[in-house]
Order: sequence, then structure tokens, then C-alpha cells
Amino acid sequence: MSINNKVGVLSLSAAVISAMIGGGVYNLPQNMAQEASAGAILIAWVITGAGMWFIANTFCTLADIQPEMTDGIYGYGDIGFGRLTGFLMAWGYWLCNICSNIGFAVLMMGALNYFFPPYLKGGNTVYAVIGGSIVIWCMHFVVLAGIKESALLNNIAVIGKLVPLFIFILIMLYLFDSSLFTRNFWVQANIPDVQDKHLGSVFEQIKSTMMMTLWVFIGVEGASVIAIRARSQRDVRSATLVGFITCLILYALLSLLPLGVLTQEEISIMRAPSTGVILGKTVGYWGAILMNTGVLVSVLSCWLVWTVMLISMPYEAALDGTFPKVFATENKNETPSFSLLVSSILMQGFMVIVYFADNAWNLMLSITGVMVLPCYLVCTLYLWKLSRHPESLHAISQKKVHRAMKTGILGSIYAAWLIYAAGLTYMMVAAVIYALGLPLFWWARKESNDQSPLFISSEKVWMGTIGSIAVAGAIYCVKNAHELLG
Repeated sequence: MSINNKVGVLSLSAAVISAMIGGGVYNLPQNMAQEASAGAILIAWVITGAGMWFIANTFCTLADIQPEMTDGIYGYGDIGFGRLTGFLMAWGYWLCNICSNIGFAVLMMGALNYFFPPYLKGGNTVYAVIGGSIVIWCMHFVVLAGIKESALLNNIAVIGKLVPLFIFILIMLYLFDSSLFTRNFWVQANIPDVQDKHLGSVFEQIKSTMMMTLWVFIGVEGASVIAIRARSQRDVRSATLVGFITCLILYALLSLLPLGVLTQEEISIMRAPSTGVILGKTVGYWGAILMNTGVLVSVLSCWLVWTVMLISMPYEAALDGTFPKVFATENKNETPSFSLLVSSILMQGFMVIVYFADNAWNLMLSITGVMVLPCYLVCTLYLWKLSRHPESLHAISQKKVHRAMKTGILGSIYAAWLIYAAGLTYMMVAAVIYALGLPLFWWARKESNDQSPLFISSEKVWMGTIGSIAVAGAIYCVKNAHELLG
């Protein structure tokens, strides 16, 4: 790849921020208020911030100690645990990004429904599916024009998505009433407006918010995923840190400040995006227009970044034979054109599927989360494994080796807990999706020119195990289809 098509720390930071800040952040006030009090929300952000710091720092540390590794999540899985693991990470992350983009489509159509009711209600009506499909193919041609051009467009869009959020925060700070904020700081009483729902103990409140706080951090690995297009690995580390810290502060302010302006009861029953409803109540109609427009800009820029990220994974895997060689095909703009085409076709298929879901946004959100968690776990385990053999890490000090080991251990524990917290139903869905990629791995191995066996014994065992779990998972999913689509 020519140096002219490499991106610097500014564009990488914008990619990380854009990957994390999707349209869902505009509904954080309502999402959090319906589950927890101000005190519990504050603790939830501290816990999530600490846990996700180990995930983010894993990518930063790996970029430091192995600057020659530009394959990101896929490369760490491959070199650390073998070619099958590397393939599964590439496949899983690819499908995770595809589902994430469909979630953006649903959210975008839902935001447009504010301007054109009721045709796009819920984001998965017939009109919404048609509208989402149009955006999928428009985005296809934007990215086809070139990664460098897409990065420049995203830099501009990041400003457009952050400005409404900063305006919202400034208005909340100006109107903030500390007495209202602290009035029921550790609320455990019923909230009559939410079907007489009891929030429970502080611990239960914190637990109920965790999946939402975790969801908004997916994308923190963005710079690592497109590291092959970065000017240096130092830029990858800097961009990851900037994105993580920026988003953590932003998320906490967005979910806490409104509780000092309006009551928790009011916020907890607001329609999405709740930031628009809050500004509509406090400053008038223009506030609602501003925030709904912000949702559209946010979704489009996030969609753009995740499209770049999702086409990078199969492209990089194809370069060394883990994916079929055809995925390494590029056009004259050095864009992985075949990877982009297949990705767009798969997104189109998922766009049709969401039509049958009662809550399409939650379905795509859950599948995205459960597909990315094994990728996080493999990366933290790889850092742990690497730090156990410091003799191979000549470029860093002993102190940094110990720090890397702590990051790997704590990050692995946190990622494993998240997988457990995801629940059985969506883990079964993940097993089915991962197993569907195995024929692609077989295709890639058949194309290989090396003299090694098609599959080594451990790969045969793991493929058989994954296939067996997937069969059980498919039966389970069919029996619980109402839970998935409900």
C-alpha cells in the first residue's frame, strides 16, 4: 500500500470515536434512567471504565510491543493460537460489524420517522427496509472510492456528530440543579411511570445497566483493526487512548447531567432519542431537531467507519491464505472491492431479516455484542501469553512486561465475565454463526500452496466441537425464536 493512502493519528482517533459513538448514545439518558439511580449510574461507569480500560490497553500494549503486527484482532489470534483461531476471529469480527451496521440502519430509519411518521416506525417496516437497503449501497460506493477519501469524510462527520452532543452537555450544565440531582441519589423506590417498576438494590441497579455501558464501548479496537492502514503503530496506541478517554467522559456526562435538569421519572419514559426530547422540553422545538439530526449524522459516520473496518478483516486474512484469495482483490483506489461487495450483500440479507423482528435494534445490538466478545478474549489471552515469555520481548523493559501481564490477566477475566453475562440464548446464536464460517476456512486451506496437511489434528477436533455445538444451538434457537425476535 502506498504511503499516500496511509492515515495518521487524527484520522485514526476519529475512526475510534466514530466507531464507538453511534446513534445509540443519543438515547443514553433514557436507557440508564429506566434502570438505575444517579449513584448507581455513576458506579456503573466507573466499573465499565475500569474494565474496558484493560481491553483498550490490551490493544495499546500489543501495538507497543509488536509494532510489526498490522493485522489487529485477526493477527493476534493467528500468531497466538493458530490459524483456525485466527480465521474464527476474522470471521466473527466481520459478521459482528455487519450486524452492527444493520443496527445503525434500524436506528437511522427510526430517527427519520421523527420527520416522516409513521412510515419508518421501529426502523423495520417495509419502507424502513427499503430505505436501509438504499443506504447500504450508497455507502458501498462511497467506500469503493477509496479508504483515504472515506477517512477524510469521516473526520468531517465526527465534528458533525460531536457538536450536538457538546451543545446538549453545555445546556445541561447551565440548567443543572444539584438539589434535584441528589434528591434521590440512591433511589430504591418505585417509579410509578414505569409500570410501577422497582429498581431494587444498588447492586441490582448497577448490574442492570452493564450491558448498555458495555455496548457503547464496542469499537474501542477500531485503530487496531485498521492498523495496516496506519502510518505507525504509535499512532494506533495514541488513537485508542484518545478515543477511549473522550468517549468515557462523554458517556458519563450524557447519562448523569439530565438527572439534574428533569426528574428520573420523566426521563425514564421518554421516546428515542431521549436527548432530543430533553432539549425539546428545555429549550424548545429547535433542540429536538438538532438532536435528531445529530442521530442521522452520527449513524452515517459510524456506519462508514464500521464498513471500512469490516472489509479490512477478510482482506487481511486473505493476504496470508486464511481467507480465500479472492477477498484480497483491490480496485484501482486500493479498496478491498470483493470484500466490500460480499459484505454489502450480507448486509442486504440481514436487512431483510430484521423486518420479522419485533425489536430489531435490540436483536442487532445483542448479536453484535456476543460476536465481538470472543475476539476481545482472544486478544487479552494473547497478551497474557506473550508476557509470560519476556525473553521474546526485547523492545520493552521488565516493568512494562509486568504491566502487560496484569493487563492481559485482568482483561481476560473481564472479557470472560462478559461472555457469561451475555446469556445462553445469544451464545447459541454466536455458535451457529461461527460454525457457518468453517466452509470458508476449508476453501482457503484448499487454495493453500504449502505442503502441510489440510487440517492438523487439533483443528479437526475444534471444528467438530464447534459444529456439534452449532447443531445444538440451531435447535435451541428454533425453539426459542420468539425470544430472539420478540
